[in-house]
Amino acid sequence: MITLKNVVLRRGAKVILDSASVTLNPGEKIGLVGRNGAGKSSLFAMLNGTLHEDAGEYAIPAQWRMAQVAQDMPETEQSATSYVIDGDVVLLAAQAEVEAAEASGDGDRMAHAYMELYDSGAHDAQARAQALILGLGFKVNELDHPVNSFSGGWRMRLQLARALMCPSDLLLLDEPTNHLDLDALVWLEAWLKRYQGTMLVISHDREFLDAVTDVTVHIESAKLTRYGGNYSKFEDLRAEQMALQQTAFAKQQDKIAHLQKFIARFKAKASKAKQAQSRVKALDRMEKIAPLLAEADFTFEFKEPANLPNPMLAMQNAYFGYPPPADAPEGTAPTVIVRNVSKSVLAGQRIGILGANGQGKSTLVKTVARALAPIQGDMTEGKGLNIGYFAQQELDVLRPADNPLEHMIRLVKEVTAAGKISGQATREQDLRAFLGMFNFGGDMVKQAVGSMSGGEKARLVLCMIVWQRPNLLLLDEPTNHLDLATREALSMALNEFEGTVMLVSHDRALLRAVCDEFWMVSQGGVEPFDGDLDDYQKYLLDHAKRQREEAREDNRKSAGATQQTAAAPTVKREDPEQKKLEAQRRQQQAEAIKPLRKELEKIDRKMQSLTTERDSLQTLLTTATAPAEIAQTGKRLKAIDADMGALEERWLELTEQIDTAAV
Repeated sequence: MITLKNVVLRRGAKVILDSASVTLNPGEKIGLVGRNGAGKSSLFAMLNGTLHEDAGEYAIPAQWRMAQVAQDMPETEQSATSYVIDGDVVLLAAQAEVEAAEASGDGDRMAHAYMELYDSGAHDAQARAQALILGLGFKVNELDHPVNSFSGGWRMRLQLARALMCPSDLLLLDEPTNHLDLDALVWLEAWLKRYQGTMLVISHDREFLDAVTDVTVHIESAKLTRYGGNYSKFEDLRAEQMALQQTAFAKQQDKIAHLQKFIARFKAKASKAKQAQSRVKALDRMEKIAPLLAEADFTFEFKEPANLPNPMLAMQNAYFGYPPPADAPEGTAPTVIVRNVSKSVLAGQRIGILGANGQGKSTLVKTVARALAPIQGDMTEGKGLNIGYFAQQELDVLRPADNPLEHMIRLVKEVTAAGKISGQATREQDLRAFLGMFNFGGDMVKQAVGSMSGGEKARLVLCMIVWQRPNLLLLDEPTNHLDLATREALSMALNEFEGTVMLVSHDRALLRAVCDEFWMVSQGGVEPFDGDLDDYQKYLLDHAKRQREEAREDNRKSAGATQQTAAAPTVKREDPEQKKLEAQRRQQQAEAIKPLRKELEKIDRKMQSLTTERDSLQTLLTTATAPAEIAQTGKRLKAIDADMGALEERWLELTEQIDTAAV
């Protein structure tokens, strides 16, 4: 087990832990929670040996193997599969020992080395790595792409897969969901539920914590408090504790009354639709933990919009995508992502936009936000439409050298120049007061944005949106950098917002609390999703299972099966000359394919024979006792793996040639 007893931990002059004590048992899955800056990442640094306690006693079993996600961006031309396999440090050590044993010529050492190689899972390492990669959202045809060919977010997914590939007794995960969309997040939850070791996870996604943890450790005031149960259970217990503190509770009554007022209001609006019922459950939960929410030192609200056009927006046969690059040849067609959308966005709607990564959720939102022009079709805006847009890359548009006050002053000038007066006060003193509502007080209004945390930047973006007094909010992953308290504040503000909300998020708690209906972007279209988030989660898991089964089936297909699926050209009218030409063409195809198919059948038989031999040798390896026999078996298995690799490459080449000849 892991034990901390009266531990003191400092980072510079700041005391992170002060006489903190906690015990973590083997096999527990622990959520580490606390406000930003409370010391969660510092505690992780102590667990992995980067930091050392300044006082007290700290112990972790010496034999435990530890895995965690590397935070650096990988730079390598290795294939995605090879890169993830290299995360298995036990396998790498076993492979190195086999090479050293073979070089030494020591039979006993070779025997032990081959046994270790077998025990480390060398026979299925590629399959294990590729299952992780596909589960995290990559496509089958990307398995062998170089790591450097992927964007930063996808490379960080490979870092996560590499950590999961590593055999471990202790797994440390610091915000593992940051670069994941909802389908990859659902898969990760399922994987972590099966993990056998001890796990500590830092996350601001409450539903993720609820799904994968059974213990919660709260860092507050440099102390560690252990709670049995997941994050929701922790909230319940802590809210009960706070309710017992009558003096503090009395001070919270006005906030609680305010919270319960909007809960009652939106419960009254709820229909019998599954989405609305799901939302009512989320609001019931907020009512239950009202004392905890009222304790939050950060709340904000959206001002009532100046007007509410209805419909807000009408789309008719609209096509969304991207124009050709500036250096593209003349006449290059634009890239279409979403097709033939005919929908209206009405005043007061709360729409959650679902869909797998790359299907076009952000493209849809960008087009509605006017960041992209529709490729085709009509987009009609209601008179007085005022959009507040939080983009995934919104933090990048902030000016690092400027401070929050300078950002607000510039915003006032831009809005005034555009003739869109928000009705908000514009004097510097008023802007300072407005920034203070978003926790930018004192010297922070003059602090350069570049030196701020991701959460502080996100709060500044929210501040700028709220000041503009929009009537349509477009939010594309707004919670990526927000802590749990700020997420709750955003949820409450959105529930009180009188306008329309369109929300893309992998934060299911936010989607449940805010959205009454869902649109799903899939296969180039946009359709209503008739169900709630539980239904969508089941859909994602079923879809991922089908994809894995189809990928495995594709790998097993023989050239004959492939040939059978190729549809022959259809001739509507039986022209004798045409029939003769078709027969000649088919005969030529058959002659060209015949030797290729013969070689393919020969390879299939050879691979089947080698597979049978490998299975027998692997069984023998577990029962053999003589060192010489074990060493000889290990050598033969290594040779079989090499032969199988060459045969598989040739099999793929022949299959491709047959497919080409059959066209």
